[in-house]
Amino acid sequence: MQRFRSSIGLLLGAGLACGAGAASADALVISNWDGYMAPEALDSFLEASGNEAELVLHGTNEEIMGKLIASKGRGYDVVFVSSPFAEVLQHLGLAEQLDHEQIPNLANLYPEATQLEHDPGNHYSVPYTWGSTGLCYRSDLVTGQPDSWHDLLTPSDELQGKTTMLATDRWLLGAGFLAQGYSVNETDPDKLADVRDLLIEAKKGLLAYDDTTFYAKLVSGEALMVHAWDGWCNYGIAENADIQYVIPQEGSDLWVDTMVILKGSENKAAAYEFVNYVLDADNHRWASENILYKVPNQAAMEALDPTLIEQFPNLGMTPNDMMTYEPRFIE
Repeated sequence: MQRFRSSIGLLLGAGLACGAGAASADALVISNWDGYMAPEALDSFLEASGNEAELVLHGTNEEIMGKLIASKGRGYDVVFVSSPFAEVLQHLGLAEQLDHEQIPNLANLYPEATQLEHDPGNHYSVPYTWGSTGLCYRSDLVTGQPDSWHDLLTPSDELQGKTTMLATDRWLLGAGFLAQGYSVNETDPDKLADVRDLLIEAKKGLLAYDDTTFYAKLVSGEALMVHAWDGWCNYGIAENADIQYVIPQEGSDLWVDTMVILKGSENKAAAYEFVNYVLDADNHRWASENILYKVPNQAAMEALDPTLIEQFPNLGMTPNDMMTYEPRFIE
């Protein structure tokens, strides 16, 4: 349990060491979210490859994209971004066309992870984690099992003022799109207006919009049901076994976080070595064991302790399960 609490603390800003001491001028520069890889990863990478690396933290996709666009990708070597933003980097000509011969550990990926819609064939991005979005709830305090997005958007009396929704626009809208049977990538103005009205009405019954502490609200009982990413629901389950995760009958999105090598990188050989290092089964498994996210690495997932999947059932979703959910993309 301590490892989960430590990882959650990292995710909430307790701090991740930014590299192996003072990095040299030609050190690999990696931008990632706080707590999204092992604290000792850069030290281990230095030991394994001889390459120094420096970690630069970003809080959101939008934050790092602003920096990359302004600098035309200069000053960074490898960035962790969600799949729609990897697409944008490719469209802007900032993403390196990947040489798969320099990433032999790509062989560890599930076949499904090589055919994701945002980048079939992994030509400019490598998937790091993937997951779903659904409902996370207190099974001991909620009558029955929720099975629809409308359980969140038009809640029963017992849930009034006891629910939260993700504040990030693409997921907030996604719940409304799915509830109405629309695509999570919907652009039709009439359907957008329909979902806008639904979400405005739903706001009346919400406790809060919350992207960071919603699982803690479940643990305390302040909330009874929350809109959640599957891995973050696991943080609640780690604290209270009565918390459960369910994907509504209308479905989910498939979100993917990726690694992208920048075309402007001046350390491409080391960048390739780093991506290959992450895809090593033992290294990649850390994300599932410590931040409780699924990774698209077959060798890593098959090596997970079965008791971990028993405690956190959504870790057991298969790639076939994942591919039934609609991916998010730009085009």
